[in-house]
Amino acid sequence: MKSDSIQATICQERKKDPIEMLHSGQLIKVCAPMVRYSKLAFRTLVRKYCCDLCYTPMIVAADFVRSMKARDSEFTTNQGDCPLIVQFAANDARLLSDAARIVCPYANGIDINCGCPQRWAMAEGYGACLINKPDLVQDMVKQVRNQVENPRFSVSIKIRIHDNLAKTVDLCRKAEATGVSWITVHGRTTEERHQPVHYDAIKIIKENMSIPIIANGDIRSLKEAENVRQITGTDGVMVARGLLTNPAMFAGYEETPLKCIWDWVDIALELGTPYMCFHQHLMYMMEKITSRQEKRIFNALSSTSAVLDYLTDHYGI
Repeated sequence: MKSDSIQATICQERKKDPIEMLHSGQLIKVCAPMVRYSKLAFRTLVRKYCCDLCYTPMIVAADFVRSMKARDSEFTTNQGDCPLIVQFAANDARLLSDAARIVCPYANGIDINCGCPQRWAMAEGYGACLINKPDLVQDMVKQVRNQVENPRFSVSIKIRIHDNLAKTVDLCRKAEATGVSWITVHGRTTEERHQPVHYDAIKIIKENMSIPIIANGDIRSLKEAENVRQITGTDGVMVARGLLTNPAMFAGYEETPLKCIWDWVDIALELGTPYMCFHQHLMYMMEKITSRQEKRIFNALSSTSAVLDYLTDHYGI
């Protein structure tokens, strides 16, 4: 666990409270937890382009608690990295509350991943299998509430929906009764991957809840974000792939502006982003603005200096 300025990031000094933001009536724009991608450098970039709230990639709570190496590699933050939610994969209330206590001074809250449909996660008892274990979800929320002294520290969950939506509404009501701060709903079932998102289901969940709800799934522009909010009545929208291909989308850009690409270069180099991650983000960002031939050339580049030369030659400094 690393911080450029540990003292400056203690929770009491974080002026932007995500709970207050989600109760403001404004559309809150959220960067999703993305394995390998929603790390400090990318969070820094999207915050420059009107992203209100960022999540870390999913971190396995058991590893985080037991291993200093895992803490150092999985969680990096700095003074400007707020408001920030740390997402954990967990199936044990005590381990989750221990993890929450570790990150509490450096984040605004934690999120329990109840939506990841990957087989490895479900086999370990993490992710989307938790939507069928409401008692365990309640226990985890209670334990974090009991162990973390800061009353403004948020505890949220991110879920998928059931085929029988009544079960999802029941899960959400139980989580709300236990003190969950808000719920993010990905509008697909565990089995669905690329099928259309069930925004009607998110709307029903929102209508049955008093706490804020964030809509997630297939949002690729600011206009789509505003439409989803209008359809569902939710308090925020969470975006993953749309931000990868266009980190400036929340600022209203239809495709990644060149300034955003150069901002990424500056941020990534300043923060020491590993080359593979640095390059992969650029491949996503340039997807819509490069030809097939240009993609082949750019994607084959193998060093930071080669990437910088390419960008300078093709797009100027």
